Amino acid sequence: METKGQTVKQLPMYNNECSFAGYNAANLMKETAKIRTLITKRGTIEMLIPLCCSTDPVRHREFRKLLKGFSSKTLARRLKELEKGGILERQAYNEIPPRVEYRLTSKGQELVESIITLLQWMRKWSKS
Repeated sequence: METKGQTVKQLPMYNNECSFAGYNAANLMKETAKIRTLITKRGTIEMLIPLCCSTDPVRHREFRKLLKGFSSKTLARRLKELEKGGILERQAYNEIPPRVEYRLTSKGQELVESIITLLQWMRKWSKS
């Protein structure tokens, strides 16, 4: 696999299990730091859920309704971070009252699919 001219080492699979043998833990931690910084901030995953449950764009006021307990400032900051990270696409309309809509980019869709996979893993193993 290649990313921006860099070769990324694929994780070897043994008996349908992933093995990290031969990997440098410090390098893996550096590689995961960016995603950890993005998705572990309060409210980030919660903001992605309404977007993955519909193909329609989500308006700012819908986020406000769904994310009770978040200040407008926190909501705006998280949305900007997700937009800057290429996860969300923002569309502002020149209307009164102002209308702003958000939708997932293809990068964001892949992230949401990964989060859903992680959620399925959690459901599977939380029962045992």
